[in-house]
Amino acid sequence: MITANLPLALLLGDATPMELFIKGEWIMWPMALVSFVMITVVIERIIFIVRENGTREPEVVEKMLEAVERRDIEGALAIGGKSKDFIAKILVYSLSNREYSLSNAFVRAAGQELSRFTQGLATLDTCITAAPLLGLLGTVTGMMRTFGALGGGDIGAAAGTITGGVAEALIATAAGLAVAVIGLFPYNYLNARELQAKQEVADASHALEILLKKGETNAPFNLKKS
Repeated sequence: MITANLPLALLLGDATPMELFIKGEWIMWPMALVSFVMITVVIERIIFIVRENGTREPEVVEKMLEAVERRDIEGALAIGGKSKDFIAKILVYSLSNREYSLSNAFVRAAGQELSRFTQGLATLDTCITAAPLLGLLGTVTGMMRTFGALGGGDIGAAAGTITGGVAEALIATAAGLAVAVIGLFPYNYLNARELQAKQEVADASHALEILLKKGETNAPFNLKKS
């Protein structure tokens, strides 16, 4: 039976994942749920990043800013009107609402676009935090089983319960740490991607502000509505 030989099985690699799951007792079910949620979020975020990278059109953003520099706002809107680049969409929304408040429009559009980069991060962070805590809970319950068996007096008869409790504690701890460590890498990558997007938005805002101020000192902009 795996109960008595689990420590040796762990060292030799004889225990199958299903056997380890069973020996981890009830704590492995919420651990599996956390793992499933984490994997789902990571896959969805990876798909989002791949699609987002495919829509990037830095040349369109550059042409829009060049049009703004020439004081051709309508030309800039025509250039970026069909672009799916998130920076281009921010610029289009901002310039389209310039008569009300360009800065407020830029902030609103930037907030909407950047929120897409943060979706799922809170859930992923919760999973990474919860997994080790669940492992710790499994450790506590496993050791409680072990000490309860030791307190029974007949250690020989309770050997299976003792080793089972120790196995539960070790498996729960290892599973919790494994889930947290695995989730930490995509979480840090997604955070870095969000910061990169924020920096790109800040660069576009700075460039637009400079060009608009430059235009104020020269000829008036072409503000005609098509």
